[in-house]
Amino acid sequence: MTSALTPSGTLRKSLSLPARARRKYTTSAGSLRRSYLYVPCSSDKLLEKSLSVNSDIIIYDLEDSVSPVPKDKEDARNRLQTFLKRPDIPNSERIAIRVNDISTPFFKDDVDQILRSSSVRTLILPKIHSGEDLDYVSSSISTPISISEREKPLRIVPSIESARALWNLGGIAGWKTKQLPLNGGVLSALLFAAEDYCADTSILRTRSRQELLYTRSQIAIAAKAFGLESVDMVCVHYKDLDYLKEECEDGRRLGFSGKQAIHPSQVDTIQSTFVPTEKEILRAAKILYQMKDAHASQKGAIGLEGEMIDAPMIKQAEKIVAIAKAAQLKIPTFD
Repeated sequence: MTSALTPSGTLRKSLSLPARARRKYTTSAGSLRRSYLYVPCSSDKLLEKSLSVNSDIIIYDLEDSVSPVPKDKEDARNRLQTFLKRPDIPNSERIAIRVNDISTPFFKDDVDQILRSSSVRTLILPKIHSGEDLDYVSSSISTPISISEREKPLRIVPSIESARALWNLGGIAGWKTKQLPLNGGVLSALLFAAEDYCADTSILRTRSRQELLYTRSQIAIAAKAFGLESVDMVCVHYKDLDYLKEECEDGRRLGFSGKQAIHPSQVDTIQSTFVPTEKEILRAAKILYQMKDAHASQKGAIGLEGEMIDAPMIKQAEKIVAIAKAAQLKIPTFD
């Protein structure tokens, strides 16, 4: 079980990773983006409570959790703007904002006011249907008033929540900004909004998740094809942590790198599941250790516990070990 792993230990030199893998995966634990917790901006109490949660990413939500009444949208925006000026807000790398979608009159005000804060690092974009929608977003955030003193480009995360979005998935995942990266943002991940998607497609969601297998697989694969992270759907049964665990394991098997949460109680389960298991880490470490000796003997493959190990499995092992290091999980060493 991953809960049995403790932060300690590093790979020996003999298990060192290639430079490309180190750049992509070997970072501090704080850089992992496994859990994305929504926090409604409709309440000062909820904003205050967000200071004590340990989610990798905190999404301050201006969209669905706020009434569509214009006055309520304005109040939520002002409340969040004031909150982001506090000196004790979370590390800016953890802060994401879900703005209202581009078809609403609220989107422009969200961008003009909230993105003035240099604390905002990630922009969650609901109801993105095409690459052209991302062009519009990019041009909307590329004005000096919205850049503020930002040192890094905004991470842009489009939400896939319609049949049209899935149909245009390649154009969304492969989108490249026409603006300078600092001004127009950079695509970081794809996020799947299952409830909106089911409402749009008339799919009936069940606890088996079978009806969403095709869609979730397409999103995870498209993300991998373009070097993006992929964020799986919300588990609506937020009080059932056993079911949440099952859904997390399912998402990880499909290739998702993280999952959305609607309640703080879901965070620990998500974060402990979207990392390699103890068994996976042990196997990966053995592969890297034994392949070093094999390569020294000019062998391209080895046998490990009755299984033939070659180049693709080495690549998988490198990724597993790198993610484990980023999560500060213990990695076994061998003499």
